[in-house]
Amino acid sequence: MESSLPFRIRQFGGEQEGPRLLITAGVHGDEYLPMLAVEALIRHFESSEANLRGTLTLISIVNPPAFRRGNRCGDDQLDLARTCPGREDGSATEQIAFHLSREIENADYYVDIHTGGTELCILPMAGYILHPDKTILEKQRSLANASLLPFLWGTSAELEGRSLSVARDANVPAIYVEYLGSHREQRDILDGESGGVGLDHPLVAGCLNVMRHLKVVDGVEQSKPQKTVEDWRPQSGHMQLCCPAPATGFFKARAQIGDSIAVGDLIAEIDPGAGHPIHQVTSQQEGTLLVLRDYPRINEGDTVAVIAESFEKS
Repeated sequence: MESSLPFRIRQFGGEQEGPRLLITAGVHGDEYLPMLAVEALIRHFESSEANLRGTLTLISIVNPPAFRRGNRCGDDQLDLARTCPGREDGSATEQIAFHLSREIENADYYVDIHTGGTELCILPMAGYILHPDKTILEKQRSLANASLLPFLWGTSAELEGRSLSVARDANVPAIYVEYLGSHREQRDILDGESGGVGLDHPLVAGCLNVMRHLKVVDGVEQSKPQKTVEDWRPQSGHMQLCCPAPATGFFKARAQIGDSIAVGDLIAEIDPGAGHPIHQVTSQQEGTLLVLRDYPRINEGDTVAVIAESFEKS
């Protein structure tokens, strides 16, 4: 590990020929479950690197300043997932983005793990950009399949500032993973007898299956039934632009992630309080309810939900 880096890196293998796989968590400081999952991988490979081929690079907390704040962003209020490729001489987040981008560019494959953070809950899924290079796109589809998560979402390759846009420009096949949020499962994991995330947790099991798929570790690659939606429209995949709240108030969900949603279906209600009328938020789209707010307060303009519209994979 280079002491000048803004995050801690654990690297395993490198003695046997194979791909360079990078797995990261903690791009946002309030997404704790992925951090615990990557720590579980670190513990696993600390105990045994037998038959590990290639190089496995693990970063459990990419964004330490945001983690210390318990917030999506660090003190400079920049979203790391909108700041890549960053600047070596910039603010703290810009410097982190710069060094993260170098790690991505040096990889052969990349997996970036997320949740919905403090306020959103996301259907367990693997996402990828619809890369213009068909060979890379097929590799990304295969990585997403290997994640073992139930929903796969291919979206616009045009979004900038992301870890995956760095991978896109470097022609590194990459996926991102989303798994719940709003600290669901968190208390049970931390209070349980294991005191952490085990190898059987879906996030960890999916990463290990990706490694089997890439022949980084031995074993038979597993598969599970999955639904795939690919949306080639510009700006698809930009969750913060979807279904903004019409008012500030108390949030009441009226649907659940994973639901099949039709145009006009009631998704949520917002109660401004003080006797003001309740706002009903209805769907303008048809598809799968992928993201839903899971927090009692909402501000006008905040994301209420994201619906992955019903497109067939091309």
